[in-house]
Amino acid sequence: MVVQDQLTFAGQDVTLAAERWTPSTDDRRLGTVLLLHGGGQTRNSWKRTAERLAEHGWTAIALDARGHGDSSWASDADYTPDAMIADLRAVVAALGERPVLVGASLGGITSLLAQGEDPALASGLVLVDVTPRIQAEGRDEVAAFMRSGSEGFGSLEEAAEAVTAFNPSRKRPPRPEGMRKNLRLRDGRWYWHWDPKFLDTRLDDLTPEVIDARTRRAMDAGANLKVPTMLVRASNSQIVSPESAQELLAVIPHGRLVNIDGASHMVAGDDNDLFARELLGFLGECARVGG
Repeated sequence: MVVQDQLTFAGQDVTLAAERWTPSTDDRRLGTVLLLHGGGQTRNSWKRTAERLAEHGWTAIALDARGHGDSSWASDADYTPDAMIADLRAVVAALGERPVLVGASLGGITSLLAQGEDPALASGLVLVDVTPRIQAEGRDEVAAFMRSGSEGFGSLEEAAEAVTAFNPSRKRPPRPEGMRKNLRLRDGRWYWHWDPKFLDTRLDDLTPEVIDARTRRAMDAGANLKVPTMLVRASNSQIVSPESAQELLAVIPHGRLVNIDGASHMVAGDDNDLFARELLGFLGECARVGG
């Protein structure tokens, strides 16, 4: 039995929405896992993973990043890495414990930077299909997909078709109504529920100098990691190459690499069972180290 409830946290000048899944009995609680989604997604992308974690004794909290889902949009349109890191630190401080951070894509790079620059922040780190150096072509594909919905969709079915076109290998849900959690109806059209200005500070105007500076910062953070760390790479990733995965692991002597065969960038959704098994095994080791 799992208990599910909703939370809010005070970020840096924003209010952050979250959902928590808790084991029903205290004697089964092993610790807390904080789940951070990718750009353009919401906390709902972690639902099945969070339920699985709670069934195995972990408190799982899935957070909507600023400008995404039910979290407030930044009034100053600040979606820089530093703003995201400040939000994460505020959430961890409010928890009053060191969680294991599990971040996909945007959430992963935020977690990597935050943990590397504050080694006491968390007790473990899982990076889901993200490394400091990502494939430019894959990054552009993601940006194009996010921009493709800027004019909205005429129906939920149309939105579902857009997702399938972006990720053909992912099993399409039998009913598009499930996409309501990631969309909002305005003036008769369905829009992804994230601030379009997010692209301005994260994916647009990326000069070689900005990319190099962000890559160096993330690599330095990786070299400073002291907690158990696992990098999960999708075998069909258009974002993380085998070479970039090895580049990061070369500076994290205690890091490990897990490949999810047949999955694309949206790893947890493509093969949630395999991903959850690997995650639970890693969490078991974090619990032993923490204990």
